[in-house]
Amino acid sequence: MAKVIEPTQALDVDELKQLSRELRVDIIQTITEAGSGHPGGSLSAIDALVCLYFGGILRYRATEPAWPDRDRFVLSKGHCSPALYVTLARAGFFPRDWLKTFRKFESRLQGHVDRLRVPGVEASTGSLGQGLSVSVGMAIAAKLDGSQRRVWCMVGDGESQSGQVWEATMSAPKFALDNLCVIVDHNQVQQTGRVGEIMDLAPLAEKFRAFRWHAIEIDGHDHAAVLEAMREAMATTNKPTAIVSKTIKGKGVSWMELNPDWHGKAPNPEQAEQAIAEILGGSR
Repeated sequence: MAKVIEPTQALDVDELKQLSRELRVDIIQTITEAGSGHPGGSLSAIDALVCLYFGGILRYRATEPAWPDRDRFVLSKGHCSPALYVTLARAGFFPRDWLKTFRKFESRLQGHVDRLRVPGVEASTGSLGQGLSVSVGMAIAAKLDGSQRRVWCMVGDGESQSGQVWEATMSAPKFALDNLCVIVDHNQVQQTGRVGEIMDLAPLAEKFRAFRWHAIEIDGHDHAAVLEAMREAMATTNKPTAIVSKTIKGKGVSWMELNPDWHGKAPNPEQAEQAIAEILGGSR
């Protein structure tokens, strides 16, 4: 049985890399058991989630999920729920046996995250483009409460083609929301093809800077770089931070990587076995 990791146990970089491998396996197993789900964007996002939850960044109490002073994390790209579910399970928010029920009738673990059913989920998402607006509201509320809690939001790059994302992006600096950080999972591929071919976002970091954000560009699979960027966000004052996290959709599985066919399709058992072998045999 995988050990629950307490938030006070900040893991070092090597431990975070190993945990990412383990949670990628959990993602593949969860989606295969369900027979449906979104592997590509879940595999690209997991390194950032591992750093956030287990690298000493996010403040939470798994046994007290409604703790008022907890930090908030909003997964705006809510279809990548397997990444968040396996993270929350490992953090101890709910039993890992729940993962076997993913997308099954009457399961709490729906295809898109639901805050009313799953401990640790802060916002029900899946209608793309809305999560950053929710996060702006949470960050404003924290300021009004005089609370030190921070708000972290992950958006997809395809999702960032939505106008509402940029309305929220314009709003955050107006209120000097230095307690807000958005992580763009820039995995280069959306549902039907390459982001750069469908609606190019480049130059993305410069766009955030033009909207008066502090922007950082990193390799989103480099755990040390992810941690450094998150700590830089926490040290930034008077403006929100955007971490443009360059990732690879389907990271860890060669035939899923940058392949839009694996945006929202489950592997069969034989493919899952092959994927797990690649993940466990990989360097990251």
